[in-house]
Amino acid sequence: MSDISQLDVTTKAAVLLEALPYIQRFRDAIFVVKYGGAFMDDADPMVRTRVATDIAFLHAAGIKVVVVHGGGKAITRALAESNVQTRFEHGLRVTDAESVKVVDHTLNKIVNLEICEILQAKNARPLAIPGNNILVCDKKQVVVDGEELDLGFVGETHTVKTKIIKKALNDGYIPIISPIACDEDGQVYNTNADAAAGRVAAALRARRLVYLCDVPGLMKDINDPTSLISSLNADDVAGLVQDGTINKGMIPKTDSAVKALRSGVHRVHFIDGEQPHSLLLEIFTDKGVGTEIVNS
Repeated sequence: MSDISQLDVTTKAAVLLEALPYIQRFRDAIFVVKYGGAFMDDADPMVRTRVATDIAFLHAAGIKVVVVHGGGKAITRALAESNVQTRFEHGLRVTDAESVKVVDHTLNKIVNLEICEILQAKNARPLAIPGNNILVCDKKQVVVDGEELDLGFVGETHTVKTKIIKKALNDGYIPIISPIACDEDGQVYNTNADAAAGRVAAALRARRLVYLCDVPGLMKDINDPTSLISSLNADDVAGLVQDGTINKGMIPKTDSAVKALRSGVHRVHFIDGEQPHSLLLEIFTDKGVGTEIVNS
């Protein structure tokens, strides 16, 4: 239920009381939210603003929220509008010099600022931080069937300049970070947003890393909502990838999640970005609504 006006006052009080110990426990903790999924492009403004409302709530409750966003669909549209041809190698997008300029502009000047505007409308305090100001990368090495592929300006982040992020948090802002990175020579690269979120969370030793997805979480059967895996040990992820339970776009997400957990992040959550207030329900209720991955 997304409209709490239908609840009686006693039930509303019970909801707040259930959230109280979590609010107390997480005050001043750092949460990293990977902001991505179909809801970012939803035609219904209510869908787009619901997540912003949840982030604003976390911030108001004293949690230090950092947002790392994607924008794959926006990039595809921008490349088409710029008449930039997209080339693929073994199904992987090649980002040439012309393409990376479009990607840089789209993520830093359009998507990032749109997220900031939505949060500002909720009386939050977002601060746009281009990823290439804080993310340092190497050119991503990709090998398919024993053949090394050159994907152009596609990078893999290895260092996060946390000082800028921590200053923004201490000043009361919500940093909004794009997945654009630079190498040691200042060359701009596009990077995987899921991996970037994991790197940022690890560098900050975040209490929670939350991935907003297009599905309820990790499921044994994607067509059966009742097969949701509520809690999972990081050691069990590899086996679920091997047997096909975790596949396609969830593989880089879970890979980044496990690396983040091994690097000091306390817990990782996968939730449905389109479910009303899934972020609050996952963090502030005993049962949760998505999948949490924990260390042994």
